[in-house]
Amino acid sequence: MGHEVHVLSTRKPPAGLIAHDWSNEAMARTTYLGRVHPGEMIGGLTRLVPRGLPLWIMREGVRFARDAALAIPASEALLGYARKHELDHIHVHSCARAALVARFAHSAGGPPYSLTLHGPLSDYGSGQRFKWRAAAFATVITRKLLEEVNEALSGDLPERVLIRPMGVDTDVLKRGKIYSAPEHGRPIRLFSCGRLNIVKGHQDVMSSMRQLLDQGVDVRLEIAGEDDDGGTGYRKELEAHLKKLRLQDHVKLLGAIDAGTVQAKLEEAHLFVLASWHEPLGVAYMEAMSMEVPTIGTDAGGVRELITSGENGILVEPKKPTDLARTIRDLAADPERLQRLSKAGRAHVVAHYRSALGAELLVDEISRIKAEQAGRQPENAR
Repeated sequence: MGHEVHVLSTRKPPAGLIAHDWSNEAMARTTYLGRVHPGEMIGGLTRLVPRGLPLWIMREGVRFARDAALAIPASEALLGYARKHELDHIHVHSCARAALVARFAHSAGGPPYSLTLHGPLSDYGSGQRFKWRAAAFATVITRKLLEEVNEALSGDLPERVLIRPMGVDTDVLKRGKIYSAPEHGRPIRLFSCGRLNIVKGHQDVMSSMRQLLDQGVDVRLEIAGEDDDGGTGYRKELEAHLKKLRLQDHVKLLGAIDAGTVQAKLEEAHLFVLASWHEPLGVAYMEAMSMEVPTIGTDAGGVRELITSGENGILVEPKKPTDLARTIRDLAADPERLQRLSKAGRAHVVAHYRSALGAELLVDEISRIKAEQAGRQPENAR
């Protein structure tokens, strides 16, 4: 869209999660703020103590004090970077510690900032009122989260809090060949994608696989994703569950794979299945739907704002492998319904969940802020 974008982060991802073909390039163009330098800590304290840091800590509590100690050096580094590069605005794609970094930098004289909330406030640490109070604007990804924010942070919200789901690049995520339903006498190919964590429900999909195989339904499942420890955490429990269910010949844990491989796996799949116990919305669902893969999700969190069951996908109750197995079996045996869901899923994501929509909203809001500050019409923002 012609705007200058700088990418910053607090720390690099664990080595086991660096899987995309663009990962090294992305890390090379990212400025990392996570190192603690004594000078930056002293400089940050010098700027923030007169502006109310002791009072903020007294109001927010011990957890906030701990988070502040980690965020202040990064905020000083961010402040220096923003001044050097004359940044107009900082958008924080999280409400965790990065939001605290941006708030401290702003309080010390840095540029305005904004936030995006991707999940329940409880997932994002201490000091939420403090983080939101000074934001120029904020976005949340679902109506459900907006209701939570309005109830929890009333009186400390920015004037504009907008609903804008994250999105996917539908120009890239599109099929190279026509979707085909399962053929009689051949295995049903299932694909799932999500980090290996108990709340993603991969263990429930495995249990449903065992039931289907016991019923004589030939199924194959591939799961893309890794645990937060790069393969030494919850993956071990899933491997044990897989072995216990005797699924070694039917289920594969692919680990962290690059975006191109995910797209190829989606193109091969008959069904996409993700059985999350809780999902704020679900980019993995969007990717599958954009690729015209009939999608089964769980009616958990904000997923029903993305998937209307029976129209553009199917929703089942979480933690119910038997219901999931029945849904997979019935859907795989109905090629006309699969074709209908394939087309409807793609059309829905193209209309409402293109990543460009999020970029357009940020540009509009940042330009509005600049215009208000300068008293003139909006212009391009950095």
